[in-house]
Amino acid sequence: MKELYGAGVALVTPFHTDGTVDYDALAQLIEHQIKGGADYLVSLGTTGETATLTADERKTVWQFTAEKADGRIPLVAGIGGNNTAEALHQLETFDTSGYSAILSVSPYYNKPTQEGIYQHYKAIATASPLPIILYNVPGRTSSNVSAETTVRLAREVPNIVGTKEASGSIDQFSRIMRDKPEDFLLISGDDPATLPMMALGAVGVISVVGNAFPAAVATLTRLCLEGNYQDARTIHSKLLRITELCFAEGNPTGVKAILARMGICGTRVRLPLVEASEQLVASIDRELEQVEN
Repeated sequence: MKELYGAGVALVTPFHTDGTVDYDALAQLIEHQIKGGADYLVSLGTTGETATLTADERKTVWQFTAEKADGRIPLVAGIGGNNTAEALHQLETFDTSGYSAILSVSPYYNKPTQEGIYQHYKAIATASPLPIILYNVPGRTSSNVSAETTVRLAREVPNIVGTKEASGSIDQFSRIMRDKPEDFLLISGDDPATLPMMALGAVGVISVVGNAFPAAVATLTRLCLEGNYQDARTIHSKLLRITELCFAEGNPTGVKAILARMGICGTRVRLPLVEASEQLVASIDRELEQVEN
């Protein structure tokens, strides 16, 4: 799965002011990624506000993204959740045209045991027509996929090819790297952790800030893959504050505010999220001057 090395970007879903999906803006966002050098795109991960989209909207967004990408860049689809049967149904009805893999968030709210998480992912991988990337984000799910469970899945379920790790635990990253099969991919799920994770052996990131700055994120990951951590640190440091602002009032509220400043899409998010405050927008404006200089 070399196509999953480097800078993946978890696309936002642009909305019109009336809350409907803005496909013109989505097309512009996709072009921004391709021109900026992103290595692959994730359609309808959690950054895409997937939980607030209807089944018909999800299907249309996936198809539209594949049509606009038109084979120019690999695509990953976000399909997961805390209802295993529903996730299996989505996989069975998913049109794989243009897509290379599935990113599947671990079950949230239910707080399953590690055995429950294992059986959930085993069922999903068995049903999936495409390779599966695990997505561990305890800050959102309130449930950690342990290093032991990740490695067990990597060794015992052939269709599971990697994990997007956003646990924030260097110890967990290290144990996955130590014990995983050689070809199993560790991918950063948290922008500020990309450089240290790649120093441990991760192959890249699935980024939020990359929506706005695909070239910077792509360059950072390329430098890390080349072992040039000195130059990568310069980009890492430059992106730290703007990344912090991206998440200050929830994701993707912050990055949509940045994209609006760039003329790529509007600021509209769906409830229960709300648009960025005036204070956050002012902070973003100040920081954009630093990032762009």
